[in-house]
Amino acid sequence: MDLKNKKVLVYGAGKSGIGAAILLAKVGARPVLFDEKEGVTPAELLDRLGEDVRGQADAFAGKLKPEIIREMDIAVLSPGVPTDIPNVEALKEAGVPIWGEVELAYRISGGKVLGITGTNGKTTTTTILGEIMKNADSDTYVVGNIGNPYTDAALSIGADSNVVIELSSFQLETIDEFHPVASAILNITPDHLNRHHTMEEYIRCKERIAENQTAKDVCVLNYEDEVLREFGKICKPRVFWFSSARRIEDGIYYEDGKIILTRDGRNDLIAETDKLALPGLHNYENIMAAAAMAYSAGAPLDVIKSTVIDMKPVEHRIEYVDEKNGVIWYNDSKGTNPDAAIKGIQAMSRPTLLIGGGYDKGSDYREWIRSFDGKVKWLVLEGKTRFDIRDAALECGFPEDRIVLRDDMQEAMNFCRDHAEPGDAVLLSPACASWGEFPNYEVRGEKFKEYVRKEI
Repeated sequence: MDLKNKKVLVYGAGKSGIGAAILLAKVGARPVLFDEKEGVTPAELLDRLGEDVRGQADAFAGKLKPEIIREMDIAVLSPGVPTDIPNVEALKEAGVPIWGEVELAYRISGGKVLGITGTNGKTTTTTILGEIMKNADSDTYVVGNIGNPYTDAALSIGADSNVVIELSSFQLETIDEFHPVASAILNITPDHLNRHHTMEEYIRCKERIAENQTAKDVCVLNYEDEVLREFGKICKPRVFWFSSARRIEDGIYYEDGKIILTRDGRNDLIAETDKLALPGLHNYENIMAAAAMAYSAGAPLDVIKSTVIDMKPVEHRIEYVDEKNGVIWYNDSKGTNPDAAIKGIQAMSRPTLLIGGGYDKGSDYREWIRSFDGKVKWLVLEGKTRFDIRDAALECGFPEDRIVLRDDMQEAMNFCRDHAEPGDAVLLSPACASWGEFPNYEVRGEKFKEYVRKEI
C-alpha cells in the first residue's frame, strides 16, 4: 500500500509506537506521534524518534483535539491502547481507519506469514517454529509479541521470506487485511478481561487470526480446548488438529512418550519426549503446534525433528535458575495468568514455596489454587492481588497458616530464602502481570534470577 504523504496518527509512544512512526517516515508517510500521558511534551516524543526521523514527524501530547483527528488519513494504535476509549471512538466516528502495528507492517512488507496466538504457550511455540523455519530457510524473521516489533523488520522482508509472528489479543483487535498462510490458536482461557470486558470478546479477538484466511490456508487448533473444538467447525481454513490426550487420525498427537504426525495415511515420529529438553505436557503441546505449522509451511520433516530435539527452554518460562543449599530455584515470571501458572506448578516434582501475585487483571485464581495438588508447602503472596489470591486460597481450603503476605517480591524472596529446606523448590510463578512493581515480566524474571545468584 502506498502511504506516501499520508498523515498517520501513531497513538502511543512506547516501543511499538516508535517503531511504527519510524517505519512510516521511511516509506514517505507523515507520522504524527501522540501520547496522552501527563507530563510528556511533544519535543520529548520527537526525541524518541532519533535525528534521522524527527524532522519528518509531528507530535502532540495530552489531549487529542478534534482538529487533529480531522487531518488524519489513518490511525495506528499501539497494543496498549484500548479500542473503546473516547479518543479512539472519536477517530472511528470521523471515519479514520484504525490499524495496529501488525496491520501496518503487514501492509508494507511481504513474505509468507505464520501467525501464533493463544492464552498460553505463544512465546515458546513461536520460538520453536522460528528455529525450525530458520533451519529450513535462513530467510526467516521472528517478530511480534515475542519482543521484536514487526515494524522493525518490515522493510527487510521479501516476497519469499518466512515471517513467524506471535500475536496477542490486543494486536489482533486492530488487524484488517492481515492474512497468515498458516495460523495457530493454542488454547483459550480467561485473561485480559480488564481490557476485553467479556470472555466472548476475548475469544473473538483470538479467533480473528483466521478471519482473512481461505480454504487454501491452514489453522492449527488444540482439539482438547472446547472453545477451539467448536471454532474448528466454522473455521474457513483447513484445520490441522493437535492433541495431548488422544490419537488424531489426520493431525499430530502425543501418546506413550511419543509425538506422532499423521497425514495422508502416513505416521511419522517427530520426537520421543524423554529426549526433549523442554519438560512437561504443555511443552509437548507447544512442540506439536510448531511442528504442525512448520510441516504445513513446507519445512522438511528431518529439519522439524532435529530442531525440536535441540530446543532449550525459553527464558522466564519454568526456567531453572540455580540450586543453592539443596533448594532449586525456578523462574516462571512468564506465568502471567492463572492458566499459565497452573503449568508452572504442574512441572514441579518437589515440595514448593510458590511466589505469586502482582498486577490485577481481573482473573479468577481458584483453578490455579486447586491445581496445587499438595505440592505447595508455602504460598507466598505479594503485590496488589495478594489479598484476592489469599481469599481464593482460603475458599479452596488451602491452609491459612501456610499463606504468607508480603508487600513486594524482594520481601517474598527473603521469606523463601529463610524457610526453604534442602529438597524443596522455590517457584516464581505469579499468575499475574508484573505492571506496577516491574515494567514487564522479563524485568521481574531478571530481578528474581539476580537475587538467587547474589543473595542466596
